[in-house]
Amino acid sequence: MWTEHEIRVNGVRLHYVEAGPAAGPLVVLLHGFPEYWRAWEHQIGPLARAGFRVVAPDMRGYNLSEKPQDIEAYRVQTLQEDIAKLIRALGAGRAHVVGHDWGGIVAWQLAIRQPEAVDRLVILNAPHPGAARRGMKHPEQLKRSWYVYLFQLPVLPELLLERFGRWALRGTRQDAFTPQDMRLYRTAWRQPGAARGMVNYYRALRRCGTRHGLSRQPDNEKVDSPTLVIWGQRDAALIPEMAEAQPWVRDMRLVRLPRASHWVMRDEPVKVNNLLIDFLQAQT
Repeated sequence: MWTEHEIRVNGVRLHYVEAGPAAGPLVVLLHGFPEYWRAWEHQIGPLARAGFRVVAPDMRGYNLSEKPQDIEAYRVQTLQEDIAKLIRALGAGRAHVVGHDWGGIVAWQLAIRQPEAVDRLVILNAPHPGAARRGMKHPEQLKRSWYVYLFQLPVLPELLLERFGRWALRGTRQDAFTPQDMRLYRTAWRQPGAARGMVNYYRALRRCGTRHGLSRQPDNEKVDSPTLVIWGQRDAALIPEMAEAQPWVRDMRLVRLPRASHWVMRDEPVKVNNLLIDFLQAQT
């Protein structure tokens, strides 16, 4: 069973879902685009039953969280600070951080810039910023990233968001996203200001002097936290080479799931849950 809460951190009100024992190790689950906290509905219960205190927020701009309308409010550094301050506001000095897609970009940034906030790091289909810069030199990745450029346009992306979301949320399992799931997603997308907030992640990425989460000439992108990368090999948005972050991560395990799409935790929930629990329960 989970409960819903709101909290104000870093100048915005965040909605989040919580489950598990209050005294358990904190696990923060960060969703990506175009999802919201329910991206993790197959993980929240198993993690809570394993003894973790699980918190899955709606990222700023999404669903029931506050939705600033200016592009600058979605700088990756600001998103990272949201999560660092959320961890502290929840009474924890540090947390296990799990991120998928945009949540993964933010999780990488947090582990790099504020390593004291991250115990163990899990990334699902989101490239380390160094791997992203390297991958964007590949013609196939440029082709797959077409929507990033579409989202730079004014107004049109917001008008197309619901249609794009329905097209994008396609797993390799027939029941990865059920009709009921899609009704709930449509409700989230239709929250006032949500379409602009969600698209502004991409606008800020291109316009605020950053690319894939860090500066174009980074001074340090090393990750010291023990890291697990889970990668769905049938990702339509990211080439498989994007998973390779070993040059920047001191202690990393990469698990590729050949039958999973970008929505890896939907396509392979049991495998993902087992990997998460085993990794997060391991002793450093």
